Amino acid sequence: MSTNAAWRLITGCGLLLIGALGSTNVWPHGGVVREEDQCTIKIGYLEAHFKIYLPETRGQEPFCEDLPSGGVSVFVMEYLHNGLSALPIDFRIIRNVTGLGRFAAAPDIARIDDLEAATVYHQPADVAPGVFLAGYTFARNGEYIGIVTVADSSSGETYQAVFPFRVGFNGFGFWPWLILFILFLAALVWRVGRSLAG
Repeated sequence: MSTNAAWRLITGCGLLLIGALGSTNVWPHGGVVREEDQCTIKIGYLEAHFKIYLPETRGQEPFCEDLPSGGVSVFVMEYLHNGLSALPIDFRIIRNVTGLGRFAAAPDIARIDDLEAATVYHQPADVAPGVFLAGYTFARNGEYIGIVTVADSSSGETYQAVFPFRVGFNGFGFWPWLILFILFLAALVWRVGRSLAG
């Protein structure tokens, strides 16, 4: 490999890493995705802006899913489909007993033998015109799963969104990626140096 080719490869990898880290989107998991500056929950074909607040510790700062600390939390859904204003919404938070972490999905919830035993909070189905609110105080950090269920009696359809999230986790940010890139870059420079010397 020539020096020019090595530097083109290094530059390309660096630009790729910067592009990935600088993206405003996050990798989606579960029923909540980040779209531009908004978090959106998809409940079947129904959608709502989704936010979680920690009013006692973080004031008006909204979170998509993972919460940096426990305590009082407020879950908010602002409907993007007017139909949600007329449909009963069931909201449940369970301990993530699936063993699948962030990859737990609706079929995994269906396989839980005793959903009630795993439940830490349940707000039974009710119609909430305009905006949906639910509050829960997390006494301990850990992995949880939020489950939003909407039953449309007129069509007989039931729609569900499942979103795994963590409480008490601030994330590692971009540092692991930066360290990996530096190690990769060092190995590449070492290899190019050896090939040029030999």
